[in-house]
Amino acid sequence: MFTSRRLVLTLGALSCTALVAACGSNPPQAEPGGSAATGSGGTVKVSEDKTLHDKLPAKVRTAGKLVSVNSGSFPPYEIAGTDGHTLSGASADLSAALGRLLGVKIEDVTADGLPSVLTGIKAGRYDFAMGPVGDFKERQGASDFVDWVREFVVFAVPKGNPKKITSLDTACGQKVAVMAGGSAEGVIKKQSRTCVKDGKSAVQVQSYKDQPSSVLAVKSGRADAFFSSQAPLTYFVKESKGQLELAGTGQSNGFDALYQGAVVPKGGELRDVLHTAFQKLIDNGTYGQIMKKWGLEDNQLKQAGINLAKS
Repeated sequence: MFTSRRLVLTLGALSCTALVAACGSNPPQAEPGGSAATGSGGTVKVSEDKTLHDKLPAKVRTAGKLVSVNSGSFPPYEIAGTDGHTLSGASADLSAALGRLLGVKIEDVTADGLPSVLTGIKAGRYDFAMGPVGDFKERQGASDFVDWVREFVVFAVPKGNPKKITSLDTACGQKVAVMAGGSAEGVIKKQSRTCVKDGKSAVQVQSYKDQPSSVLAVKSGRADAFFSSQAPLTYFVKESKGQLELAGTGQSNGFDALYQGAVVPKGGELRDVLHTAFQKLIDNGTYGQIMKKWGLEDNQLKQAGINLAKS
């Protein structure tokens, strides 16, 4: 879901106007030969690891590129530019570093929502998704996950939290926005059934294809809350200039330990290459600098993992 520019994009600039495979050109910051990501501690130089390059699938080595698919803006990991072609954010910075380490170009394309991302990877239309995408047992049957962050799921609500949504239990009878096909959608729909079973009103679930649409639903009053990952919601709250706040923090909200990462075809050659590459970026400090740059220190993993989800 980079350059060293700051988080100054407005919410209206976060939509990728052309979908499916429209965001196909590689942003300058994702070129393998581009400058390394910088943090407050300086620049970590990343050079090609010939051993890792030689372990890439033959078609990737021949093409000299990996095609990475995303589902549009997922700040601060993936921020789609107003031109419909460029990406910035933590994921794009890591993609740039991966490209240099593996000695290939990372070409970004955008699909119409997460289901299309997962289906496209399984069908071989894309090499991988940088993500991070939620790693869950039910998804591991069709794809492998190279996990590189731990996430938490909370609510973004209007300032003052007028509907007093502080947990899943308090969402009964409320209008809650979620990303279509995401893990939060499944949890909130399950909660809605629990509400009805307990004699309360069902949650009015509103499913949107991307994060900006969900946030706009809350800001416009169409939804009472947006239920999603804490890192992007923190970004949107900051960008809302006092219109939104977080709620339901510091609790599980229907999730066990929640890992997210890159998605690759099940049992493919790319999985172990990316796993080793991520660990190298962790060990040499590149990963830590990028995560700090985007305010994601609390989401860092010390060890990259494969299919870490247990539920």
